[in-house]
Amino acid sequence: MIDLGAVRADTPGCHDLIFLDNAGSSLPPAPVLAAVQSHLAREAVVGGYRAAAERRSSLEEGYSVLASLLGCSPTEVAFTDSASRSWLLAVDALGLQPGDRALVPEVEYHSNALALMNLGVSISVVPSDASGAMDLAALESMLDPSVKLVSLVHVPTNGGLINPVSSVAALAHSVGASVILDACQSLGQLPLSFESLGVDAITGTGRKWIRGPRGTGVLAIRSSLRPRLVDGRGALWDSPSTFTLEKDAKAFELWEYSVADRLGLIEAARYALNLGVSSIASEISSRASLTRSLLSAIPGVAVHDLGRSLAGIVSFSVDGMPAETVRDRLWDLGVAVSVTYDTSTQFDMTRRGLHSLVRASPHYFVSPDQIHEFVAKIREI
Repeated sequence: MIDLGAVRADTPGCHDLIFLDNAGSSLPPAPVLAAVQSHLAREAVVGGYRAAAERRSSLEEGYSVLASLLGCSPTEVAFTDSASRSWLLAVDALGLQPGDRALVPEVEYHSNALALMNLGVSISVVPSDASGAMDLAALESMLDPSVKLVSLVHVPTNGGLINPVSSVAALAHSVGASVILDACQSLGQLPLSFESLGVDAITGTGRKWIRGPRGTGVLAIRSSLRPRLVDGRGALWDSPSTFTLEKDAKAFELWEYSVADRLGLIEAARYALNLGVSSIASEISSRASLTRSLLSAIPGVAVHDLGRSLAGIVSFSVDGMPAETVRDRLWDLGVAVSVTYDTSTQFDMTRRGLHSLVRASPHYFVSPDQIHEFVAKIREI
């Protein structure tokens, strides 16, 4: 059980605002804010290099902290500047060639699909089952040795669906295909275990459910996958004609990064671990369930979430009112939500005949009373 009063005390922004945009970019807790601000202040006094050197042990400890959150070894963790960067690094390590086959879910995210399209990879969409999740029987029928990648979104950007990761990974590996798990909306929201999920890489961001700074990301990747592009962080230039790659996932990192933001991400991960990811998942699930139930009872409001068991994103529409209008009117009433578009999930939204949806994503620091107040404001508009 999470102490609601304590986490709300750590989140100043949640008192004057009903914040339901954690699927976009969450509110950092006070320890994260302090970590970022204090390091920037130190850089202003002694310079970036010396300030970073002073925090070397904290930065190194970060690999163990994120490994605990991802359920992997610290040697399998690389820090990046975004979930997209992590995904691009992972897919590039596969060395895909034009014409190689990749299977993707109907809820595939635009950045992933665009990267594969730009590489000239042949993309096949695996149909969804009756619940909206990736259809395992259809996946099995589409797999053969020509498939090099199965790209899987754990929780899509446009709803509460949770895809069956370990089952997908087992089927994909049976034909030698690699699996990249896009955990952008599940990292920090749902318990993850790199080992038990069986995927080859997990990509995630710091700004959403972990409540870290923007411009931070993480990659968990198997040691068998190595980067094709490196700089002075990922490799050592031994002599004019030789170099040595880092032995672990650090080979995927870049020399330049925001030290303050990375320290903030590490603090955010530690904050989540102290609360307990299972407890976080339970609190988010209960708040999202309450949100769906209350919204569904309003005439003219439709909830569009797919899936059997649902995560913390609630997607809905209001009859006769564009999603942007709902968002903007709610903001004027002290509620933060966002809008998700078909341009982000073309396969799924096009199939369902949807252009845009309002997205409400309550975190554990949102009180049940605030959810009732939010729904009352929906009735008001």
